[in-house]
Amino acid sequence: MCQVDEEYNGQLEHVATPSVSKKCVKCKESTAVLIIRAVDAFCRCCFKEYFIHKFRAMLGKNRIIFPGEKVLLAVSGGPASSSMLSQVKEGLSRDAPKKLRFVPGIIHIDEGGASGQSMEDRRRAVAQVESVLRSSNYPYHIVYLEQVSCIKLQTGPSYKAAVDQFIQTNQNLHPDLFLENAWSHLSSLSMQEVQNGLSNPITPENTQALQRLFASVRTLTAKEDLLQTLRQHLILHTARTEGYTKVMMGDSCSRLAIKLLSNISLGRGASLAMDTGFSDSRYGDVVIVRPMRDYSSKEIAYYNRMFDVPSVFIPGLDTKAQDKASIQRLTESFVNKLQTDFPATVSTIYRTSEKLHTACPPQNTNSPTFDKCLMCACSLDTNAGESHCQMPATLDLKSLLCYSCRLTIKDMTAVDILPQYILAEAERKKRR
Repeated sequence: MCQVDEEYNGQLEHVATPSVSKKCVKCKESTAVLIIRAVDAFCRCCFKEYFIHKFRAMLGKNRIIFPGEKVLLAVSGGPASSSMLSQVKEGLSRDAPKKLRFVPGIIHIDEGGASGQSMEDRRRAVAQVESVLRSSNYPYHIVYLEQVSCIKLQTGPSYKAAVDQFIQTNQNLHPDLFLENAWSHLSSLSMQEVQNGLSNPITPENTQALQRLFASVRTLTAKEDLLQTLRQHLILHTARTEGYTKVMMGDSCSRLAIKLLSNISLGRGASLAMDTGFSDSRYGDVVIVRPMRDYSSKEIAYYNRMFDVPSVFIPGLDTKAQDKASIQRLTESFVNKLQTDFPATVSTIYRTSEKLHTACPPQNTNSPTFDKCLMCACSLDTNAGESHCQMPATLDLKSLLCYSCRLTIKDMTAVDILPQYILAEAERKKRR
């Protein structure tokens, strides 16, 4: 009969192998230097190859970016967007196999005016970001959040005319030579715009107007939602005025998992497929793509650390905020803590988001047309009814907003301090 204290009991104990002695799961030869998941141990070379291939595979699987197309990279300076910029540089390099063939540009939104940073801190942060952007040799646009008050001002036709003339003149060149000439030409045009004052520098009046706008919002949840909307509007406005047809966002798998749950809590369930999917075509002429959505924040942190990808920390609205300060902050804390104890949390939420699709309206002449939300441009999930046509023609934004944006506006003490382009569009829709 077996006994607990038998002599050979010690021989049955499992001896754990130290992780530092594990071999790479890919090449089976080199010693692993990092472990992404429980069984995924990589050496330095294989991890770099794995990381680059993941980015290429995401773009190759979703073929919506075409050769010669202008793509705007939204770079906040954080780890994910900085890593995305690094992957684009790697894919467009002369030595890259199956190199990418689109024409990149970069945009950075300075949000310091919304979070109450001093001008000195903002200048220092912008200088750090600009040094990273300048090293890429791509045309870049640094836009301040205060410029939402001047979003109606259009860039002169000189930039678009110069781009069209350059494309017509060089369309017969070899693709590699064309892209190389395009980058240098567009960089010079971008710098000429800055020198000519077309970038509209911030003024104290614009900063005060922005601060009054965010001071009128009662909760941090509504402030973060409003900031996301204004940031999106500025990116789309820049893309349209500069002739970009695609916008690349640096949303990682971890960030999208948090966004999925927080958007459900905010009442944005109808637009989850567009908010977390690879492509978002709700804006029509400009399509948003998320090529970093397969990467976890852990993978991005490892890659940036091992291959010296520079990033810049810029404090935001929720910096140093408590976990229960906002719905977004609480969701982030919940997911991160759950991920610590259960490593499959983020990937499970992410895989769930991949199964979501936007319901297509019936394609017939009798079906009603679906209006879009004035703020986020998703299909309206509310109906005012026929009696609304008999109401006085006052500026009531509620009928033009989705459920979630209504909650954001409800948290504001005054609506008339919204950016002028939003109020003007509301008036235009009311008069239809």
